[in-house]
Amino acid sequence: MNFLKDIPADVTEEIFETVLSHPNIRIERIVSNGHTSPSSGYYDQDENEWVLVLKGCGELTFDDGKIVTLKAGDSLNIPAHQKHKVSYTDTSEPTIWLAIFY
Repeated sequence: MNFLKDIPADVTEEIFETVLSHPNIRIERIVSNGHTSPSSGYYDQDENEWVLVLKGCGELTFDDGKIVTLKAGDSLNIPAHQKHKVSYTDTSEPTIWLAIFY
């Protein structure tokens, strides 16, 4: 699979594609185009998540007020139960994320 190819022309809805699933790991390709998390609430996941932006850019906001901007090539490890949300993704081109949940 080439993570940068086969991107639909219409990304009206954010795209979540599971690439690999195993009892201890899940790998997803996420394609965003101006998509953000709902304004209220945060993700509170039971799994750790390592995320890499392959193309575009995005911003994560944590419940402690910390904001992290990720551009192509940037990665971040998010420990389980660290509350966060996507507060921005690029609108001029799709943002392609590689997310590994473990």
